[in-house]
Amino acid sequence: MAERSGIFAGDDPIEIIKRWSVDAEASEPNDPNAIALSTVDADGLPNVRMVLLKEIEADAFVFYTNYEGQKASELDQAGKAAFVMHWKSLHRQVRVRGLVSREDGPQADAYYKSRSLQSRLGAWASRQSRPLASRAALMAEVAKVTARHGTDPERPPFWGGYRIAPLEIELWADGAFRLHDRFRWRRKNLHDAWEIDRLNP
Repeated sequence: MAERSGIFAGDDPIEIIKRWSVDAEASEPNDPNAIALSTVDADGLPNVRMVLLKEIEADAFVFYTNYEGQKASELDQAGKAAFVMHWKSLHRQVRVRGLVSREDGPQADAYYKSRSLQSRLGAWASRQSRPLASRAALMAEVAKVTARHGTDPERPPFWGGYRIAPLEIELWADGAFRLHDRFRWRRKNLHDAWEIDRLNP
């Protein structure tokens, strides 16, 4: 097993990521929970976009989105995804690859309720990824859903979360002369023990 200490100490990579996330909250100027989420379409062509990671669970990572957009379609079709978090202020990076499942129960309801009213209404108004005539058309739709759903809208049935359960995690920290520190945790199945390797930079 690869020897680790300092910021890499510990055998559970998710616990390390939680510690790093706390560090990032204190040092990153904007959105320390931003991830670049990668999916593939039905033809295998990759897509990547920034989303906000909302929960780090004991064995998974959770974010929320519109289920009718291209991102959700690709997640549902492939059942797999990858993401990277890069904190410039810390000179650290996290890479994750894993299996995807929906989170559309009480946990998604609770997160939706925690959002601002404007964001909740926006979730109803946006037909994510589809062509839009103008910003004015979008604002008109927001006005319509505000009149329809009021000031305490329920979570739309087409909006909820995704959970990524990792099969591979890589933690990276910048090193002098580009001799970076890289450690990789891998497992074939979600209930397997992690295999840990130190990687060349």
